[in-house]
Amino acid sequence: MRVVLENVGHAFPGGAPLFTALNRELLPHHVYALSGPSGSGKSTLLSILAGWEEPSAGCVVREGITRTGWVFQNPHGVARRNALDHVVLPLIAHGLGRRDAERTAHDHLELFGLAHVADRPFSALSGGEAQRLMLARGMATGPDLFLVDEPTAQLDRRTADTVNATLGVLSRAGSIVVVATHDSATRDACTDHIDLSVTT
Repeated sequence: MRVVLENVGHAFPGGAPLFTALNRELLPHHVYALSGPSGSGKSTLLSILAGWEEPSAGCVVREGITRTGWVFQNPHGVARRNALDHVVLPLIAHGLGRRDAERTAHDHLELFGLAHVADRPFSALSGGEAQRLMLARGMATGPDLFLVDEPTAQLDRRTADTVNATLGVLSRAGSIVVVATHDSATRDACTDHIDLSVTT
């Protein structure tokens, strides 16, 4: 399983290139930080990796990628549902029985330091807890390719650090993980770095 970028570049009609000649092989068990200034194309490249948008130059080869997960920068949940349910539901959707889903969901919450809030409603979670819950829920779907867009953008430094501390967990299940970020601490918490500011 892998994603290969071959001379990938992108520009919107009438605009200057966001990035050019991007060559990279993305592999499981890695967490790739995708960095660059605002407007450098980080979110656009995530869309290209997901297959939602075609690059204007080059090509993306996806081998063995059947399921793509995406976590956006603003965590969205069901206010009255507890944290456990947010992770249980995608597991049930993928065929697990309720009991097995709850057991697996508890394991996921523990990995992200959320075991103590399992019964707490989403509306009562802190910003960092809510964002980590989105990561746990995304991981529970078992994505081959897991895309995370600016996970600490709306968080204060201390809260952001609690999210960054869990990024390494994301690749344990064998996913290819790409995290778009402008945060140097988030970048440093990843295993690999793709800097779009040097590709134009």
